[in-house]
Amino acid sequence: MSCHNRENASDSSREEFNTGWRFALIDNDSVASPAYDDSNWRKLNLPHDWAIEGDFSESNPSGTGGGALPGGIGWYRKDFVVPESDKGKQIYIDFDGAYMNASVYVNGNYLGTRPYGYASFSYDISPYVKYGEENVIAVKVDNAEQPNSRWYSGCGIYRNVWMRVLDPIHVAQWGQAVIATVNGGTGTLDITTEIENNSDGDAAITISSNLIAPDGKKVAESAEQTVDLSKADSITTVSSQITLKNPRLWSTDTPDRYTLVTVIKDAATGKTLDTYSTVTGFRTFEFDAEKGFSLNGKPMKINGVCLHHDAGALGAVVNRRAIERQLEIMKEMGVNAIRSSHNPPAPELLELCDSMGLMVMDETFDMWRKKKTAHDYSRYFDEWHEKDLTDLVKRDRNHPSVFMWSIGNEVLEQWSDAKADTLSLEQANLILNFGHSKEMLANEGEMSVNSLLTKKLADMTRRYDPSRPVTAGCNEPNPGNHLFRSGALDIIGYNYHDDWFKDVPKNFPGKPFIITESVSALMTRGYYRMPSDSMFIWPKRWDIPFYDESFSCSSYDNCHVPWGNTHEGTLRHVEENDFIMGQFIWTGFDYLGEPTPYGWPARSSYFGIVDLAGFPKDVYYMYQSQWRPDKTVLHLFPHWNWEDGQEIDMWAYYNNADEVELFVNGESQGVRHPEPGKYHSSWRVTYHPGAVSIVSRKDGKEVARQEIKTASAPAAIRLTPDRSVITADGKDLCYVTAEIVDKDGNVCPTADNEITFTVNGAGANVGVDNGSPISLERFKADHRKAFNGKALLIVQNDGNTGDITIEATSPGLSEAKSIVKTKH
Repeated sequence: MSCHNRENASDSSREEFNTGWRFALIDNDSVASPAYDDSNWRKLNLPHDWAIEGDFSESNPSGTGGGALPGGIGWYRKDFVVPESDKGKQIYIDFDGAYMNASVYVNGNYLGTRPYGYASFSYDISPYVKYGEENVIAVKVDNAEQPNSRWYSGCGIYRNVWMRVLDPIHVAQWGQAVIATVNGGTGTLDITTEIENNSDGDAAITISSNLIAPDGKKVAESAEQTVDLSKADSITTVSSQITLKNPRLWSTDTPDRYTLVTVIKDAATGKTLDTYSTVTGFRTFEFDAEKGFSLNGKPMKINGVCLHHDAGALGAVVNRRAIERQLEIMKEMGVNAIRSSHNPPAPELLELCDSMGLMVMDETFDMWRKKKTAHDYSRYFDEWHEKDLTDLVKRDRNHPSVFMWSIGNEVLEQWSDAKADTLSLEQANLILNFGHSKEMLANEGEMSVNSLLTKKLADMTRRYDPSRPVTAGCNEPNPGNHLFRSGALDIIGYNYHDDWFKDVPKNFPGKPFIITESVSALMTRGYYRMPSDSMFIWPKRWDIPFYDESFSCSSYDNCHVPWGNTHEGTLRHVEENDFIMGQFIWTGFDYLGEPTPYGWPARSSYFGIVDLAGFPKDVYYMYQSQWRPDKTVLHLFPHWNWEDGQEIDMWAYYNNADEVELFVNGESQGVRHPEPGKYHSSWRVTYHPGAVSIVSRKDGKEVARQEIKTASAPAAIRLTPDRSVITADGKDLCYVTAEIVDKDGNVCPTADNEITFTVNGAGANVGVDNGSPISLERFKADHRKAFNGKALLIVQNDGNTGDITIEATSPGLSEAKSIVKTKH
């Protein structure tokens, strides 16, 4: 069987089904036939996103809002053999996600189509499998009708695929719910297990569970139960309980996890029929309308970011290391929570958040019945919303990182009548946040159709997980919002509307409050527009075309959209009001699509605290200075390459100090002290080539020092891998930063030299980037221009051990070489 690697599986029998596929961009339903000749098709391994391999074009139907990359229809085929020894077993194929309209065939038999591109789904292929012979699975992925997303979606089977081979009696997929509580030093697990009986008749089984501690030792167990399974009832639900004294708690600092191992045996013979593992964690959340949020009794602010699902140059392809790198960069900044904007996340994101100590707001839909784009999910909502919501909650409910559910983002059902279908994608993205008339709101005591739908979705969520609160990201702050009028939301969530924050306790008495989406500041890494105390609010209005020849946004935190705020402005609201539990900043990373405020040739966002390549913008260090008191921060910007005599604004983010002093070529430019409600210090100075430096002090003693020198002409390339050793598993990635430097090693801050990369040995080039929102260069190439001095190469191991040799060249510059080792 062409599958391998049992990785992070709930079922011990689950194996990867990613290798040995063939792919073609083709619209021909005869491809579903096993006899179809695919010998000339491209060979590849999953996950795969064909759109990221394409060219940017203004004419691509996704539009710049969708990343200006191609869509279309693609087919995937794979031959596989199921051994004779598996005859009588249940064979399932599980898809973590395919975008979108994925139709699955086995040996020519149509199994079904799943429209939602973010849903995980599964098919029982047992009736169609030929044992001991060659079988063919064919999958059609249809993303031809665009636009259907307000951001880059990707195209293809972009998440992992699995095969499960099970006894006819087994735990149903996502069939175990584990609710962990802690009271008075005692931890309790309430366990509900759904047992599926696909055997030929009634059966008697035993079921028991062991609890494995973070150190791998068994610390508790449930009593063994004997259960009679009726063939007439294909699903039998069994409840049990485990208690544990003084459990280790899951937290953002110490994310301790326990594993529940459930074993089902034949009651007569003692034969093991199924073993099912569930990762869980003991922790307590409190959401208080006055005091805010606390975890395990410790008050804390939710320092969150919104993340879309793309991985920059990798597109929508799910790669564990790519997600881990994003989360590491966020965690280093001080982030403690992630919002999965605006769709069910990849399972790997939740697994990593579990292990890294990041809380998750798990979100389901960006739209309900009312569409935002011409071909979006709204057309499938009525038929599929129950299945999609149920599957999400059942799939994700055991993750200790998940601490609240969101049933929607900026859905148009907030209003009585709101339409976006007559607008362009760009206009629809903008108008969502410009408000609607009071006639569109619900009266007090009114339970409209929209309110009833809200209640239905919230109640469905609680049916499968009563342990977590339900919210929604709302951009109508008025209590007359139909979602609020439903009374079904446990937490009031605002997207923006900072002026309404102060009245939340009055408008929603007794309801906890969080800023589900905040800021929407605009920044281009390395670009600065002065004077820095001027504010650029772009665009002026949603219906007025915006243009600026720079196609850039200032990194001084002085540029934001009209419905948003500066980073410092929103942080002030959060820090100064106990009732505001925290925020989810839009966004942690730049993402493909939605290049507000610009149109073509802009094709990715300006909202990120970190650019698309993973290079932090300056404001990253503002958050780090406030959210990481354990880490001394001193960050001076901008660079020191200007016109002689030019007036320059220098800013500094810092912490753990009571003063900072700036020097230009050794001469003091003055001392600054922290000011309440202000998170930076600034100086207006005259530029002369040389060096600018800064010193932070506390009680007169130096805490930190930084110097920025004037860079001379570009002279060389410097390569810096993010890790010197990666795993030889055919998946692991090394992110290599390429910098253009002068003869003394100073980064040239505006350099745009084109760099050519060569990769040899146990790895391959899988993507290049530079963080520019307007670069139309392909992501799949051996070359990339630097953007403001930097570019990125992503190298993937090819499954072999040995060295990976990376070389970078550019005309007129000294070349660079770096070696990355691999090991099992």
